[in-house]
Amino acid sequence: MARPQTLVHADRFRERVVIVTGGSAGIGRAIVEQLGKEGARLALTSLPEDAGVTVPELEKQGYKAIEFAGDMSGETFCRDVVRGTLAEYGRVDHLVNNAFSFNAEGIGATGADWERIMFVGPVAFARMIQLVAEPMKRVGGGSIVNISSISAHIAQPERWTYNTAKGAVNQLTRCCAMDLASHGIRINTISPGWTWTREVAKAAGGDRSKWEPIWGQYALLERICEPIEVARPTLFLLSDDASFITGTELFVDGGYNAMGPEGLGKSSTFAGTD
Repeated sequence: MARPQTLVHADRFRERVVIVTGGSAGIGRAIVEQLGKEGARLALTSLPEDAGVTVPELEKQGYKAIEFAGDMSGETFCRDVVRGTLAEYGRVDHLVNNAFSFNAEGIGATGADWERIMFVGPVAFARMIQLVAEPMKRVGGGSIVNISSISAHIAQPERWTYNTAKGAVNQLTRCCAMDLASHGIRINTISPGWTWTREVAKAAGGDRSKWEPIWGQYALLERICEPIEVARPTLFLLSDDASFITGTELFVDGGYNAMGPEGLGKSSTFAGTD
């Protein structure tokens, strides 16, 4: 199957200030790099163990970036991120809520499990939206993308916590989009399917050649997603190219959500029938 190719991009984000949570790895890192290519001034958050690596690499490419290392579950940390961004750049134009805890627990989930997944996920997303709303109003509006998942729409074994939290992200997007539309602030959701990130690589034991064909059976394109393939539609929704799109969800899943129970039909009783 075809892989994503290098594209030539216009400076859609020249001098725009963008906060990307979880911007040091995986999907977040791909979003940050793509925004840098299009002229954005960047503020990203990272886990303490990942701090100090991404910004020097971005600066070598000529991009302007600052980093905040900490835990998105903390209200004080969220405030520090927005205040620090305003202190550095004087404005906020866009936000990508990406950082999330991959805490997938089922019937044995504890109160601590539920608290962790909700406060790092949808609660932190809501806090960040609250905090950037006023700065965005001051510059005449802005746009926000929340990174959700196909897991928000389906049942998966032993995934009560993660799937519930992702479902909450989708509903948060709709409610926030309604309340902030009159201020020129658009809010949308991207829902990726299986994407080759650190967590997925861990689930695969690092063996992509073995696991990609297995996971690929659940996508019309018969492979998993690359982080850049989530980044590009995210930038579209952030940009003025999507000026009449708000409160909606874009699946970036290779056709996962479109597939029926017979799968690709290669070995089912439906194959070859009318």
